[in-house]
Amino acid sequence: MNRTRLLSAICLSTLALPAAAHTGHQDSFSFLSGLAHPVGGFDHLLAMIAVGLWAAKQQGTQRWLAPVTFVLSMLIGALLGAAELTLPAVESTIALSVLILGLMVASHRTVAPQIALPLIALFALSHGHAHGAEAPSGTLWLYMVGFVIATSALHTAGWFAGETLLRKAGALLRTAGIAIAASGLWLFGSAL
Repeated sequence: MNRTRLLSAICLSTLALPAAAHTGHQDSFSFLSGLAHPVGGFDHLLAMIAVGLWAAKQQGTQRWLAPVTFVLSMLIGALLGAAELTLPAVESTIALSVLILGLMVASHRTVAPQIALPLIALFALSHGHAHGAEAPSGTLWLYMVGFVIATSALHTAGWFAGETLLRKAGALLRTAGIAIAASGLWLFGSAL
């Protein structure tokens, strides 16, 4: 994909309306609905790709630690949501995650892991809570397996895209981060 097409795709993605990614939009909860859930929500999709993009900028264990932290924290959040334990400001935190993760990708400097990983864990907790709050207990495990696979695939896609952009044009990676952050700002404004 050439630079113009990639930049156009990123810009167009910021114009998309948020999908109904949260409570009450699905009739059945299965492995397949778990697979579809992270991809069907604009906010989830961008946050999970941003984690992969950010991971591509890292060195050593940080390259895989961020996505693993996200997935594990997301599972904890899903269990909290399924148990009907309330977390404060879940929707606002999810929107804020898109903004902050986008800024982390866009930054010229690497955000220190001591700051980045707790932020990623906090954001994932809210994303997971939104997933878990929707699932009836009888199908929770299959649903969770589905959204873990989809989330991991989105992290991996972001990581590969980040690797490619770093090799070919680091400025495009920053542009992608800015586009994600702009989307997050819009989502955050909508969540208030």
